[in-house]
Amino acid sequence: MSTRVFLSYNSSGSPSDPLKEIGEVVRAQRNAEQLRIDDAAALCGVSVDLFSRLENGGRVTSDRLLKVLDGLGLSVLIVSKDQTPLLQAALEGFDKDGTSLSHTQ
Repeated sequence: MSTRVFLSYNSSGSPSDPLKEIGEVVRAQRNAEQLRIDDAAALCGVSVDLFSRLENGGRVTSDRLLKVLDGLGLSVLIVSKDQTPLLQAALEGFDKDGTSLSHTQ
């Protein structure tokens, strides 16, 4: 499974909740790997409570977040806000597994 999520914190009150979006990605990845929450938590080396809190958009420390993402084979890419539209545009030419959409089979 390959998922792209572009999060941007807006101090004036972003309509989307970045923690909720991260939690949805974590849950989708866990489900794609057909892991129960307790098995995923054990795999990542965190408690079931923390894993559940993360999936539900709750606050967790950054070290625990990174531990879960790593355990599920996910990563974080941080770019400046002015580079985000360029990166999004570049990725629009590829499907979620990285295959160029310009190549027809």
